[in-house]
Amino acid sequence: MADDKKLDKEKINFISIILLCRNEEKFIGKCLDSILAQDYPKDKMEALVVDGMSSDKTREIVKEYAQKGNTVNLIDNHSFTAPAGMNVGIKEAKGQAVVIMGAHAIYAKDYVSKCVKYLNQYNADAVGGLMQTLSGSKTLKAKAIALALSSSFGVGNSYFRTGVKEPKLVDTVPFGCYRKEVFDKIGNFNKNLTRNHDIEFNLRLKKAGGKILLVPDIKSYYYARATFRELFRNNFQNGFWVIYSTKFAKLPFSLRHLVPFIFVSSLFISLILSLLSFEFLYLFSLIFGLYLLFNFTVSLMIAIKNGLGYFPFLLISFLTLHFSYGLGSIWGIVRLILIERRKI
Repeated sequence: MADDKKLDKEKINFISIILLCRNEEKFIGKCLDSILAQDYPKDKMEALVVDGMSSDKTREIVKEYAQKGNTVNLIDNHSFTAPAGMNVGIKEAKGQAVVIMGAHAIYAKDYVSKCVKYLNQYNADAVGGLMQTLSGSKTLKAKAIALALSSSFGVGNSYFRTGVKEPKLVDTVPFGCYRKEVFDKIGNFNKNLTRNHDIEFNLRLKKAGGKILLVPDIKSYYYARATFRELFRNNFQNGFWVIYSTKFAKLPFSLRHLVPFIFVSSLFISLILSLLSFEFLYLFSLIFGLYLLFNFTVSLMIAIKNGLGYFPFLLISFLTLHFSYGLGSIWGIVRLILIERRKI
């Protein structure tokens, strides 16, 4: 990255944190504590908590923090969705750069200062860091889910999850820090995308010539879903919006996001075609057999490092991850086809 060290953009000084939340009473306190513990000067930082009209105690907790100082401010997001909340926060932000954060995570005390450092040091439009996945509870099941979400077999080449050794230009980053001028150039987050809004925005930024930098020194910690049902529901929605987002955006995802869809679709198609020709049953058995073998091998390797008690939960975690995402994508195609037919 040595060739990218150019100070030809405005030096960042004051920064705005946009913290999105809705019904996060279990996590919002830990998240705000990590924000207030930042080593960045408090007089050069603001935290805008954009709440999607929470129905639990989230708003009360945020108000308590806001009363303790001038750093935390509560802003209403009457549209409820994350991209709408991001856009509200961007409009209110006073900083030369904004950090988009989520309440389901906590952040290293130097998160903001290092974001500012690398925005100033490198010729980048956005920076982000590595996201370590924490278990949503203390059960073996929850810890296995967190391990699966940190594996390349579970999440593909998501470098911010699996790690990099040095700064790297990428397609997307979690909890990114963006120069404010970026939004004037390419627009805000697509409010029609309930999911994938960050991926779509980052791909749009990259297509416009922007540089998105992943820095291993910048670290955050995300709490994973604690049960297979929660994991399935969340990942199904992610898979759904990968496909369905094409209704609202021209470039909503990268090709790697289609891998689970291709895998699950190939199983369904080969199984259905086996009713016409027995040879397709061999194809189904080959595809699914190779997957199970790979799943077994990866799960065993992770279990050997972390404890053999994790092994059965890792097997189920990977199955849940891949099939929920693939099924969600298939449902996204079905929804698109049904909508197009209604229009006709």
